[in-house]
Amino acid sequence: MEQSLNKPSKPANDAFDAIPADVAIEIRKMAHELSNALEIIVQTSYLLGTVGLKDPGSEWLRMLDNGVNKALDINLSLRNYVKAHSEA
Repeated sequence: MEQSLNKPSKPANDAFDAIPADVAIEIRKMAHELSNALEIIVQTSYLLGTVGLKDPGSEWLRMLDNGVNKALDINLSLRNYVKAHSEA
């Protein structure tokens, strides 16, 4: 069964559950860079929404927004998981 990234099954008390500090730091750096890249996409999507796209462009924009929101949620889940499983 797949473990949810949002809700760890137990605290990271033993060595097998804890993410090593150096690894956690690198994952956090990558998640931060991913957030920066996603912010560009979010802002571009917002700007595209202001020009009144016609179909099929408006449908593509909706699909883009849905995908970006999913990516943002996954990135937040990743950050929360690392935070819950590391001391760094």
